[in-house]
Amino acid sequence: MFEKAKKELEAFKDAVVKEAKATLVSQGKGGGELENSIRGTVKEMKGGFIADFLMEDYGDFVDQGVSGKKKKYNTPFSYKDKMPPPSKLDKWIVRKGLKGIRDENGKFIKRKSLQFLIARGIFNNGIKPSLFFTKPFEKHRIQLTNKLSKAFKESVELQIITDAEKNGLDVEN
Repeated sequence: MFEKAKKELEAFKDAVVKEAKATLVSQGKGGGELENSIRGTVKEMKGGFIADFLMEDYGDFVDQGVSGKKKKYNTPFSYKDKMPPPSKLDKWIVRKGLKGIRDENGKFIKRKSLQFLIARGIFNNGIKPSLFFTKPFEKHRIQLTNKLSKAFKESVELQIITDAEKNGLDVEN
């Protein structure tokens, strides 16, 4: 009965996913596991539909940011006493091409040391909110409200006309 509404929800889901990925890329944060993990589904539930968005767990931190010990952001997340695990930065360091980094004496910094230094920097300074997902979601959610209202109205009108005609009633548009 509500196929038009489902189509609008599917279009909403597709637009949010596409724009979130594009925003990540434009911010220089694309090309990794986070971008590849962003997806959405539309499921039919009793009494309606639900759009569900999924991504890597750390996507919330990249989107909403994390306050550090020294630098604060308007976010529900913060580092209190634990640094991010340095080992989790290894793939990022390789992808960014951060090899051959030298210290102030001209000596090469080992990758393990670089991981630790970056993790400590994140711990102290936090992660600035990127809103790569929040902005596209809110933008398209506002548009979705009007589109869904229209789609539900059309679906209900069509159902009333169909039911009336099945019962032999003459219906004029």
